[in-house]
Amino acid sequence: MKKTVTFSFRSTNFEATEATETFTFEKLGIDVDMDEQSIKEEIDRIFQAWVWDKLNISYSIVIDEDKS
Repeated sequence: MKKTVTFSFRSTNFEATEATETFTFEKLGIDVDMDEQSIKEEIDRIFQAWVWDKLNISYSIVIDEDKS
């Protein structure tokens, strides 16, 4: 039996900004023999990349320090 994971998101601020896709662990390159915590961490990393790709946005974070 193949394991699958379904990713989905929906914006609460913008209409029609949503997506859902189901992937097998094999397609995501996840080894089903990994421990549960490692699987969760890998799925989280892949999910974040999937969302950024779907939204096709760029961002930057600037941290400024007041030196006075």
